Amino acid sequence: MSDLTHFDDSGRAHMVDVGGKEITERTATARGSVHCSPQTIALIRTGGVKKGDVLSVARLAGIMGAKRTPDLIPLCHPLALTSVTVDLSIDGDRNTVDIEATCRLKGRTGVEMEALTAVSIAALTVYDMVKAADRTMRIGDIRLVHKAGGKSGDFRGE
Repeated sequence: MSDLTHFDDSGRAHMVDVGGKEITERTATARGSVHCSPQTIALIRTGGVKKGDVLSVARLAGIMGAKRTPDLIPLCHPLALTSVTVDLSIDGDRNTVDIEATCRLKGRTGVEMEALTAVSIAALTVYDMVKAADRTMRIGDIRLVHKAGGKSGDFRGE
């Protein structure tokens, strides 16, 4: 019916069988941003948020999100991640909190969804922690910027 791997010949959704795939080192990196007011950026930068250290809490939330990806997204395989890094930085010129997550494993399927989930959850955590100060925030630009490993090889985007 389709070239999409999560659908069978009858068009029904199913979990892809990865049992026959080769075990390889796989990595994926995703990025995204939370656009804030200049005042909110100043609050985050100076530690003035009543809920605590926004960047540290969001980093932990992103790591936890990567680990819980198969609980959140149907048809994702549970993976034995070997590494998850989530980095957050403030760009005062753009009034953003920029987020980058990289996930790694040795396995039969890729870690793109885990990296994208890590960025998404970290961004939602930033939003949650400062929403009382800024209801105009926007989460966006979430995308895969690198993938390596597996049969499809390397991908680089921006």
